[in-house]
Amino acid sequence: MATSVWRGHLTFGLVSFPVRLFSAARSETVSFNMLHKSDHSRIKQVIFCQAEEKAVPRSELVKGFEYEKDKYVIVEDEEIKKVAPKTAKAMEILEFVKSADVDPIYLESSYCMAPEEAGEKPYALLFEVLRKSGYTGIAKIAMHNREHIVVLRPGDKGILLHTMYYADEIRKVDEFRTNTELVKEKELALATMLVESLAAEFEPNKYKDTYRENLLQMIETKKAGLEVVETPAPQFAPVIDIMEALKKSVEMARKPVKAETQAAPQAAEGFELAAVAPKRKRTGTR
Repeated sequence: MATSVWRGHLTFGLVSFPVRLFSAARSETVSFNMLHKSDHSRIKQVIFCQAEEKAVPRSELVKGFEYEKDKYVIVEDEEIKKVAPKTAKAMEILEFVKSADVDPIYLESSYCMAPEEAGEKPYALLFEVLRKSGYTGIAKIAMHNREHIVVLRPGDKGILLHTMYYADEIRKVDEFRTNTELVKEKELALATMLVESLAAEFEPNKYKDTYRENLLQMIETKKAGLEVVETPAPQFAPVIDIMEALKKSVEMARKPVKAETQAAPQAAEGFELAAVAPKRKRTGTR
């Protein structure tokens, strides 16, 4: 059974039942240890006191909040627990909103929410309501030393929880904009055809982390004492005629797989979208 990251009660209205959370996803990456270049021995990070110019053990550390330059308020763990909000033990649903109204940019981390034995029936009831109504629950919860606004939505097998960024945490970049007046109707029609020709069912298993795979292969190559071969760099040609590039892209996307493989080098001659078709096919066949 997965390790729980939070246990408490979920409440909405007068309904309350015990639930637990555990991580629904985690990133996978290739980790490296830092070694001393001269003898390849492991390097350890040392906590250093600047005032006494010596290393100190973690047991001598305390939390401090800097309210002025080099002036701190010392805060004990027990004091933090005293001011923890009620949401540290109870997750309260504040309201229900339409799922389509929640912009994915607000979603942060993902968790599975499972019922404790005493809460299985009300949990199943909430799951069915969310699944059939198209609504998403907005709740408040405190965990990991922070109070979060979270989204509760139905997954395939149960209720998923996503912590949200607050509105003031979403970066507003003035340069991030799109001038749709630049798009012509014929270009839009051709681009739509290209998108539709590349349409497919969403199958997460066919997407692979090529960079991680290349790193692992490189490590195996070095273990075997062989020379590391550099990954070929992609070739991009400048866009000259967007209409012609779109036409070629649509033609390539319609060709059989074998023909696409042979035609891949010519894809770079046109619009940058032309590289999408062969890329998607290769991803699905790894």
